[in-house]
This record gives sequence, structure tokens and C-alpha cells, in this order.
Amino acid sequence: MRTVGVEEELLLVDPDTGDPKALAAAVLARVAQDDPGQDVFEKELFRQMLEFATHPQSDMAALAEEIVRWRKEAARHAGGIGSAVAALATSPLPASPSLSVNERYQWLAERYGIPTWEQLVCGCHVHVAVESDEEGIAVLDRIRPWLPILRAISANSPFWQGRDTSYASYRSRVWNRWPSAGPTELFGSAERYHRRVADMVATGALLDEGMVYFDARLSARYPTVEIRVADVCLSADTAALIATLSRALVETAAREWRAGLPAPGHSVSLLRLADWQAARFGLEEDLLHPATMRPGPAAQVLRSLLEHTGDALTGCGDAERAEQGVADLLRRGNGAREQRRLLERTGSLRDVVTECVRHTQG
Repeated sequence: MRTVGVEEELLLVDPDTGDPKALAAAVLARVAQDDPGQDVFEKELFRQMLEFATHPQSDMAALAEEIVRWRKEAARHAGGIGSAVAALATSPLPASPSLSVNERYQWLAERYGIPTWEQLVCGCHVHVAVESDEEGIAVLDRIRPWLPILRAISANSPFWQGRDTSYASYRSRVWNRWPSAGPTELFGSAERYHRRVADMVATGALLDEGMVYFDARLSARYPTVEIRVADVCLSADTAALIATLSRALVETAAREWRAGLPAPGHSVSLLRLADWQAARFGLEEDLLHPATMRPGPAAQVLRSLLEHTGDALTGCGDAERAEQGVADLLRRGNGAREQRRLLERTGSLRDVVTECVRHTQG
């Protein structure tokens, strides 16, 4: 059974005001003091962010428990220095990001200018094990049209610099300012994938392979496909659902490849439109159906994802978990809907942040 790991980026905030706080170094020092040798938490591009990575898990219940555990541990360590963590993909309140002390991050700031300073955004990356680079590329080619659905499920960034953006996932619009971000064309083989990456780095526009920010890519560190479209999810249950569906997509794609079925030939232009639709509306309006690239009700398109991956979900023992997860999601909505609901109830973006601090561990 394929293992799955999740990386989540969390926003560090003042527990009283909700303002982002540049305290990542202090939190990591607290982690080192309290749990010497612990390697779960890392710094990110900005000092207002904290990242953790789960261990590879084959049991989705165990993975869900670990996500909750590390969120609670992040909250404990942050609380020890008077801060809090929030699973928010963008800060609802105005923020002035503070760059982490790192030669790589300094290069980014100097090379790309203002877009770098706008990247105070928090994502969720899912690593799914693959047997080889060839299998990994076969997977990347076949999951492309399904990734916007994961974007819609995870959408959790409606606010930016104190304003409603009208988007469900504004983080994705900010992230796509990187020149290497977004959907990809078909690769066809591992050799062509690696040649494309090498050509991109050789342009000098990118620092190295780590800056190839495709929506999904081969991991440079692990024998995995890394799916990178998701916002960090307000609910840990939604993060676990994204991981469950990601594994099912990878397994389904690998089976199709072994059966000799061709990858869908949708153009990057259509994939960008599908991704925009998902980012703009989340689950509130139509999504583009991965097979036809025509609009359909979000609930119906989510059902098509469950049907597409049904054999893989059943084979992994995840069918009931996925069905229930999708039903719960459609009932309560994603993080973007919850944030807007909180604003309507409280009338204050500061209250939205403080409520989301509580949601993060729930």
C-alpha cells in the first residue's frame, strides 16, 4: 500500500489581535529546548510561518491523527512564547512579511522583487509514494485535470490585506506569480521530465530544481509524487481528506498506466481555466469536469472524483472514509466558506483569526 505524508504551513499570529507575528525562530528554539532531536518543524520563507511534516503513513486514520497531533504541538510551542498558530492560507489582516534569515530566501527576494514579498501564503503538500520515476511521470500526466478539484476542496484564503478578494483560494493566485508555478503539459516519460526541469534551471531564471513549482511534481528528496495545489486547510479533517483522495488519484493513475490507457490530452490553457474556476468559487458554484472541461455542479464533480478513484479507495480501505469526508465537506463547506461565515457573524476580521486559531486544533 502506498504511503502518504503531509506537509502543512501554519500562520503564526498574536492570540489577542490576530496579527501575523514574526516569531518562527523563537518557536523553533522552543521546540529544540522542549523536544531535543525532534525534526518535524521547520522555518519557511517568512518568519510569520511555521511548517511541519508528518511521517509517511499507509493508514489514513493514523495520518489524520498525526496531523492533529502536530497542529496541537505547534500550538503548544507557539503558546509558550505568547503566540498562536492558525491554519489560514492567507492572513485576513494586513501583514508586512519578514524574510527568514537564509541565503536562498535572500536570493529569491533580490531576484523576483515584490512578488516574493507577497508570498505570505500557507499551503498543504501531499507526498504519495511511487515505485519509480517512470511511474511517477505516468501519474503526473494522468492526474492533471483532477487537481483543480483538490484546490476547490481545500480553498481557505478568501481574505487578503484586510479585504475580501472574491476568491475562495486567493493564495493560489498569489502563488502562481512564480514563473514556474501552475499546471504542466504532458511529459510522456521520466527522461523528458528531467530534461524539461534541467532546461528550466539552465535558463538562469530559477535558482535550482527546488524552484520548479509545478502543481504536482516528482519530489527531489523522496521517492514520491508531490501534489502541491492545496491551501492549508482550516479543518484537519479536510487535510486528511485531501491526502486520502491524493493517494487514490495516484493509485488510479498508476493502474491506468499499467493497463496501457492514455493520459487525458487537455491543454495547459484549459487546465489553467479549470484551476481558476476552482480558485474563484471553491465549492460554491460550478467546477469544470475533468473529463469534459465543461462546467458542472460542484457536488456532481466531487462525485465523479469518488467514482473515478472508487477501485483504488476500496482497495486501500478508504472508500467509506472518503465518502463520509466528501459528504461532511459539502454540508459544512471548506475553509473559505467558514471564514466568511465567521466574518458575517462577528463583523471583525480579527475575530475571524482568533476563531480560526481554535478551529486549527479542533
